[in-house]
Amino acid sequence: MPVGLFRVCLLVITAIVNHPLFFPKENGTVPENTEEIIQKMKEREESLRLEQLRLEQEIADQEATQRALEKAAVVVEESKEEKVRWDMWTALSLVIFLLIELWRQDFQEGNWQDTGGEEDDMAVLGKAFQGVSLPDKAVLASFYEKRILGTTADMARMREMVEGFADDLLEALRSVCNRDADMEVEDCMGVGSMYENWRVRKPFVCDLIVPFAPPEPYCFCCQTWCSGDSFPPDEQGYGTIKVCRADEDATGCICDKTKLGEDMLCLLHSQVSSTRPSSEMEDLLCFKNTQYLDADQVMKWFQIAVTKAWNRISHKYEFDLSFSLLDSPGALKIKFKSGKSIAFNLTPVVQYENSDVYFISHFPRSSLAADVPSSTHWFLTFAVYERRFIQLVSKTLPANACHVSCLQILSFLHGKQCSLTGPSGLTNYHLKTVLLHLLQARPSQDWAPEKLEARLQDMLKFLEKCLHEKKLYHFFIGNGKVPAELGFPIIFQRAEPLNLFRPFVLRRDIYRKMVDTFHEMLRNMSALINEYTVHIPLAHTNGIRKE
Repeated sequence: MPVGLFRVCLLVITAIVNHPLFFPKENGTVPENTEEIIQKMKEREESLRLEQLRLEQEIADQEATQRALEKAAVVVEESKEEKVRWDMWTALSLVIFLLIELWRQDFQEGNWQDTGGEEDDMAVLGKAFQGVSLPDKAVLASFYEKRILGTTADMARMREMVEGFADDLLEALRSVCNRDADMEVEDCMGVGSMYENWRVRKPFVCDLIVPFAPPEPYCFCCQTWCSGDSFPPDEQGYGTIKVCRADEDATGCICDKTKLGEDMLCLLHSQVSSTRPSSEMEDLLCFKNTQYLDADQVMKWFQIAVTKAWNRISHKYEFDLSFSLLDSPGALKIKFKSGKSIAFNLTPVVQYENSDVYFISHFPRSSLAADVPSSTHWFLTFAVYERRFIQLVSKTLPANACHVSCLQILSFLHGKQCSLTGPSGLTNYHLKTVLLHLLQARPSQDWAPEKLEARLQDMLKFLEKCLHEKKLYHFFIGNGKVPAELGFPIIFQRAEPLNLFRPFVLRRDIYRKMVDTFHEMLRNMSALINEYTVHIPLAHTNGIRKE
């Protein structure tokens, strides 16, 4: 009890001592501290207001920036949509243009052989030919007899001599070759202007092609640009030759393409025969590490074989034989002790299937194969069919027809012009192609000897039209009107026409030179003919006799 009273008393005393009013003097500064606190609170309020204004400004700026970004995004999206619409219209316009161009080309290609059907059609062709007059019939007759017939009289004797020597040389070549390992050489064939009787310029050069085949058990499997395989545009007219075994398909057995298990064996090919060493294929004149025949290897082999053959038979002849041109591996020259010489070309070729189309390893004195894609690409020559076509058509023409005379005169004029202004891309093969087109397009009676002048005009106008359009189509490729008597392979008749002027489309310098040379030839034609023409009486009206 006393302890409880003591605790109550102590509590009362403590409350009285700590009461605020008990010591008034100590609490006299309270009003002053309150005013200072109020002032600080006002200052704090002002700073918070300023901070609020700053934050509101920043928020406004951010909102403006956001609106600007959204507006820019809308503009970009609209521009993209507009660009897409523009690209769509551009693409559509381009497609329409390409369709029109393809239709135009197809229309021209579908009528590419009908250019010489009417005299009126030929009369409107060619602006450069307007104002150019050919000499009359009498002057042309004198020119042909003096300049053409006078220089080609000994061609037959030269052909006979070259063919006889070539046969003897090839027989010796067969004797020096290993029949079990070397290529098998067949008999040679004469092609080109010397054997079509229209060559006029000296030196006369005989072109002979020599087919060859691989030794057993191998064979050649040929692929052309029109056989279904994809060939780039610059490889049209070319093909490849694959060396295969006789019991092997050209595309190869499935065992070469599929990995067989260790416990599986191909029933067609043993493990030994399925893998051939690279040295074996190189012995077969293939390109390194491939099965494709290499044209360069073939020409090296042929040169060595010809040299060995000549060493075997040289004692029988009283002349020397040598390779005449470094850039023409098959160019040979016979040199007599009197100083005279005879040149001829002996070029190895590969037969395409069972036809008279050949893969040629090298074009002598020609720019046709100047840009061969690679040494495994071989150009196809239709020279045998061209010779046969001229012979076939000649049987239906009038006596002493002027078709060969036209080609001889143009070849002479072109050669003379090139000797004055330098060589151009235009070749005698282009002139011959023009003649082949006109021979097929015009009736037989149009080639009578008295119509020489008119046919010369037709050839010049046709050639000028081709130069203007940069299109001169190969006569046989894509030509569905080739006479059936020739036995021409149908695969080439159904192929797309081959433009012989295509290499000049992108080479404007060569094309410009070719056109300038042609126009110069037109302007100088009368002067060149008169230079080799004797005086002709006005009453002279004799026709032109054919060689």
